[in-house]
Amino acid sequence: MAQRIVCTMMVRILLLGSVMALDVLGKPKFPDEEKNPSFWNMWAQRSLKQALQLQELNKNVAKNIILFLGDGMGIPTVTAARILKGQLSGQSGEEFQMEMDKFPYVALSKTYNTDAQVPDSAGTATAYLCGVKANEGTLGLSAAAVRSQCNTTQGNEVTSILKWAKDAGKSVGIVTTTRINHATPSAAYAHCADRDWFSDNEMPPEAVDAGCKDIARQLFENIPEIDVIMGGGRKYMFPMDTPDVEYPTEKQHFGTRKDGRNLVREWKERMKEKRAHYVWNKKELLSLNPSKADYILGLFEPSDLPYNLERNKETDPSLTEMVDVALKILKKNPNGFFLLVEGGRIDHGHHDGKAKQALHETVEMDRAIGRAGLLTSTHETLTVVTADHSHVFNFGGYTRRGNNIFGLAPMMSDIDQKPFTSILYGNGPGFKLIDGLRENVSTVDYQQNNYQAQSAVPLRFETHGGEDVAVFSKGPMAHLLHGVQEQNYIPHVMAYAACVGQNHEHCGSSSSSAVSPRPSPATTAISTLAAALTLAWLHC
Repeated sequence: MAQRIVCTMMVRILLLGSVMALDVLGKPKFPDEEKNPSFWNMWAQRSLKQALQLQELNKNVAKNIILFLGDGMGIPTVTAARILKGQLSGQSGEEFQMEMDKFPYVALSKTYNTDAQVPDSAGTATAYLCGVKANEGTLGLSAAAVRSQCNTTQGNEVTSILKWAKDAGKSVGIVTTTRINHATPSAAYAHCADRDWFSDNEMPPEAVDAGCKDIARQLFENIPEIDVIMGGGRKYMFPMDTPDVEYPTEKQHFGTRKDGRNLVREWKERMKEKRAHYVWNKKELLSLNPSKADYILGLFEPSDLPYNLERNKETDPSLTEMVDVALKILKKNPNGFFLLVEGGRIDHGHHDGKAKQALHETVEMDRAIGRAGLLTSTHETLTVVTADHSHVFNFGGYTRRGNNIFGLAPMMSDIDQKPFTSILYGNGPGFKLIDGLRENVSTVDYQQNNYQAQSAVPLRFETHGGEDVAVFSKGPMAHLLHGVQEQNYIPHVMAYAACVGQNHEHCGSSSSSAVSPRPSPATTAISTLAAALTLAWLHC
């Protein structure tokens, strides 16, 4: 017993020492000016003045729409990623602003599927892209469709805002860090009774015989000329046992198609009279001249792209790099564009219990949001950032200001007298017992990229969470995304703002009277300078 008390005291001293060390290294728990009430009063007054300016609502018709979808990016993930991004820039993190934080309007989205309290990514994607709630596991189909039952497909198809925009003459694009025929991007173009029917190899024979199409086929057949397609999923496009161009000796990356079709070759043949390019690595992507490219098919991995922390920066493009090229191609269309961008591996990091991977994926998506903001104007571009669902991820433990987001809580369990990380999961693969007792995390490297945070319930894969997720918006009609809304409301707002789909009554000659004037260059310059001075003052 005495030995256990001594051990406990030593661990407490070490924890306290680590906090003190941060102070010694010049990283105080909070800046001295925060002790002065005038600091907080001035900050609040600046925020108030910015809020009062929002009374002049942007009622322009949205020429462009960008939807950023953080797969699994629940509110705790946003908060933790904010702290991480701040700490990566040398700050304590809590006071930092993500790019999405700067959006003037925030709503909550209810994510349940028609048959699930805690949803999956296919049913939710159908909601925020097609405008109708759907069953889990189904893509681009109403709730009358039953998962895995091919014969419930026909007659229950619903179309997405990507198709509505294409039909209205806009350019359209999909950029994702997952395979391009994964759940989120697939709902933009596919009608499939099962989200796992990536190619005909994954389909039951009776579904193939009944005429149901795999998702990879639908990518090229349902909306034949999607202007920009970037992500992974190469192996689903090639005949079975075709060696992969990047991994020619690794069988798990070989082509999967049983029908013998080479969908990439078919695409290239169909697009040969157009300025269309197929690329499969970063060098090819970045060597393109966007002014001379109207269509691009970029398949950068056989399956999903690697986590950003593990990305080969010579061969694998980042999400920000893909978004940059995509926008430069799409924005050439005088009718505007719709772009879906998915930070898809946030979800995978959480499922694996690897919080560090998930949060760095979120930070990278936020960088892409920032890049998109530089390439577009809020005068004519509606940008929406949201998530399909949350995860059973959280952080707590009464950590002090500036605590490493991947660090330990400054206390120990008063039950087993062991330390714990601030980040924890409700369930997942991080549940570990040693001799029947909870693992002592001080004996492992909990800062490593692939550390699996401790969980309360053992599961091979951590599960989604069921709470509402945030919807951030800026640009024309962004104020319509307010309050607590059903998830399927989102594409209806985007369509209304852009005058695509079913809402056109406001898009005639009367719409011109609702369009607020474009700010003058001088006004824009002054606003930009004021924002820069404010940011500098806050972080000096």
